[in-house]
Amino acid sequence: MADEAVLLEDRGVARVAGPDAASFLQGLVTNDVEGLPIGRSRYAALLTPQGKILFDFLLFRRAEDEFLIDARADKTAELVKRLGFYKLRAKVTVSDESARLAVIVASDGEPRDPRMDALGRRDIVSREVAPPADLAVRASYDARRIALGAPEGGADFAYGDVFPHDVNMDLLNGVDFAKGCYVGQEVVSRMKHRGGVRKRIARVRLEGPAPEAGVAVLDGELPVGALGKAAGGEALALLRLDRVEEARLAGRKLTAGGAGVNIVDTQPSHGDFGRDGVRAEAL
Repeated sequence: MADEAVLLEDRGVARVAGPDAASFLQGLVTNDVEGLPIGRSRYAALLTPQGKILFDFLLFRRAEDEFLIDARADKTAELVKRLGFYKLRAKVTVSDESARLAVIVASDGEPRDPRMDALGRRDIVSREVAPPADLAVRASYDARRIALGAPEGGADFAYGDVFPHDVNMDLLNGVDFAKGCYVGQEVVSRMKHRGGVRKRIARVRLEGPAPEAGVAVLDGELPVGALGKAAGGEALALLRLDRVEEARLAGRKLTAGGAGVNIVDTQPSHGDFGRDGVRAEAL
């Protein structure tokens, strides 16, 4: 990816602020919010009570009582509405700031992406100073993200359909297993301690033109998963591990939309995981 920053047009920004903002979010999302330092960020998700992902996002702490949420643009309004359902008597305001704020990325610089340092700089800035969208730079970023095995909801997996472990959130600093209760926490904890993970996001190499995201990955006629976004001859795919292993032991080739599918790795690239990204720029 080129060093220059590029606008992520498919990301929106929500804002949660008020005296109860930290405790409000702490009881809802998968990662620790109260312990997040000002000027840093963490990867997290909001789950159903059954433990499935409704939204995944990067959560920036801008001030003691103010947080910015980097989420999918087409889901930001829905996220704001959902958080509003949980407000009750909490002293917080929840708003969609996508018209005013934008998400940018670059290969170098600070703040780093909290999922892993190798994903590069990720920040929230005023739209007035945001760089323009650039298809070539964006394609380079997508190829880098896919090569590192870092999935994004809505692009590589469907919301409401998967658990955090299925999409490697436990491997990408997206779940704090030591924090207190949050929506869906009991299911996530049980999967960790009882080894109940049947699916994972995997990096795959494609033989032939890349099919559309969402196309089924097949062992013959048996579905074993679904393809995510592709770039540079590789893609991410959500796969049933037991069925993939059966195909491997039998020497059968996986396919998706007529293209051959070769598994590269069933875990994200390790080596430089971050814990917290650093500050969101002064806005």
